Amino acid sequence: MREALTLKEPVTRLLCPDPDHAPPCDVPWSCFTLGDDERAGDGIEAAVLVLGVYASGGRAAQVADQVRGVVGETRPVTVSAAAAGQFEELAEQYRIEHAVGQS
Repeated sequence: MREALTLKEPVTRLLCPDPDHAPPCDVPWSCFTLGDDERAGDGIEAAVLVLGVYASGGRAAQVADQVRGVVGETRPVTVSAAAAGQFEELAEQYRIEHAVGQS
């Protein structure tokens, strides 16, 4: 779990180098969820960081590549669509920030 917490700050700075920037965010993102995942076949549980981003599939893949650069190639970084209702705050953030930008 400590390893996951140590990675949280560098990934956060990658996604938002300036937390006081004016909206909109380049890629709206949400806080990490910490959990445990048993890696396939080895029986070892590892902490997992789940990062929600509001982006197209191509942009999400770019973000995943950037995150890989921060966390290293030995840690898995995958991209998948969110389940219905998951990360709704990101869609709302996107709507609010882009409405402000168009005003």
